Amino acid sequence: MKINTKELLAELHRIIDDCTEKVIHFKDQSPEMLNCRIEDNTWTVLECLEHLNLYGDFYIPEVERVILSQKNTSDKTLYSPGIIGNYFAGLMKVSGNKIKKMPAPKDKNPIHSRLSLTTLERFLKQQEKWTKLLNMAAHTDLDKARTAISLTKLMKLKLGDTFRFSIYHIERHVIQAEKTLVAAKKQC
Repeated sequence: MKINTKELLAELHRIIDDCTEKVIHFKDQSPEMLNCRIEDNTWTVLECLEHLNLYGDFYIPEVERVILSQKNTSDKTLYSPGIIGNYFAGLMKVSGNKIKKMPAPKDKNPIHSRLSLTTLERFLKQQEKWTKLLNMAAHTDLDKARTAISLTKLMKLKLGDTFRFSIYHIERHVIQAEKTLVAAKKQC
C-alpha cells in the first residue's frame, strides 16, 4: 500500500484542526463538568486530554528531534507504511465514530486524577506543536526517518507511521471526551 504524502499530511492536518476546534469548545464548561466521572472505571473529559498530553510529552520531542536530524529534504510523493506501524495506526484509527477499547499503560493512565483547565490549555499547546511538526514534515522523508516508540526502545517506526498513530490516537480520545461530556451533562 502506498499513500500520497501530501494527501496524508493534509488528512492529519484536518484531524488536528478538527480536534483543536472541538477542545476549544470545552473551555465553555466548568472544571466540575470536565472532571465529572460517569462510572468509577471511566475517564473524565480532562482525563482523556491528560492521557493525550502524556503521550504528547514523549512523541512531540521525539518527532521534532528526528525531523531536525534529517540532513536532506525530500519531495517524495508516495509514502509506504511499515507493517507494524500500519498495524498500530489501524488500531488507533476511528472508523464510523466507533472506538476499539484497549487498556492504557499505567504510566499513561490518568484515571482518578483531579485535573484543572491547565490540562486543556496544555493539550491545545501540544496541538500547535503537532501542526508545526506536520508543516516541517512536508520536506522530510516519512519512510526513511525513524522514531522511537513509548512502549519499547527496541523498536522504531517510520516517521509517517508515528504521525498516523499519534494523530489518530488524538482523534479517538477527543471523540471519547466529547461523548463523555454529553453523558456528564445528563448526569452531573
